[in-house]
Amino acid sequence: MRAASTLASLLLLSALSGCDVLGIETATVVAAKRESEGKAIGGACRHAGRAIEDCYTLNRKADKGAVFAGWREMNDYMRENKIEE
Repeated sequence: MRAASTLASLLLLSALSGCDVLGIETATVVAAKRESEGKAIGGACRHAGRAIEDCYTLNRKADKGAVFAGWREMNDYMRENKIEE
């Protein structure tokens, strides 16, 4: 009986370890979300015509490197397509 419960426990743990049912995010997922949010913030700031310093001030919790990368990408896109602020 003990072997059956141990086997059942191992099967349950192995089934849950591969899925996101528990809602636990890994460090790489959190870092990817943080970077994509920072890029979105930077792109939105540039599209709105805000300076990068103002963007940093308004979004203190955002990753500055990601914000700058998003701002720069949007700046290049707007210049190539001659889009005004």
